[in-house]
Amino acid sequence: MDRNEVRRAWDVVSETYAERRSPDGSDAKLIDELLESLPERPAVLDIGCGDGARTLANLPPGSVGLDISRRGLELAAKTVPAARLIQGEMSTLPVADHQFDAITAYHAVFHVRRERHPLVYDEFARVLRPGGRLLLTLPGGRFETVRRGWMGGQMFFSTPGREQTLAQLREAGFSDFRTEMATDPLGSHTEFVFATCE
Repeated sequence: MDRNEVRRAWDVVSETYAERRSPDGSDAKLIDELLESLPERPAVLDIGCGDGARTLANLPPGSVGLDISRRGLELAAKTVPAARLIQGEMSTLPVADHQFDAITAYHAVFHVRRERHPLVYDEFARVLRPGGRLLLTLPGGRFETVRRGWMGGQMFFSTPGREQTLAQLREAGFSDFRTEMATDPLGSHTEFVFATCE
């Protein structure tokens, strides 16, 4: 699926995904750890914010949510009215350089073709301030597939695997990695990585 097909797929499944996700889970608590490492009143960008309930709602008021899906952003506007919302694609962020103290990207990057992941991480580094922090879902395996019937629609997933992802982050200028396992929105366990932009 190309990015326009992924956008249309998210427009179809956004409401169902929002309804099926649990509002609880230890992945939400990772945000507290992230915020403790940031300056007072930080500027935070949530990549792939969707309806906003799981990640964006736990960030400081005025944080920015970015999503490829207009329907997801419509839901986020209701869920997190204090947030600023942008429609865009993460490998070409519509944001100026060095604007943010932190980025969260929960269950997001693997919806982009894996050969474009280095572009995504370069964009993350570009919009972060020096010393900015990243909190990202770390993929466990290497795969590329379209899951039909997913959330009543279909969805594209693509990842080069855990070690290649960490290598790509290093190449983009991230360091100081720390990983942690947490419960994700659909009830399974997922590894997350904290990293610092050099």
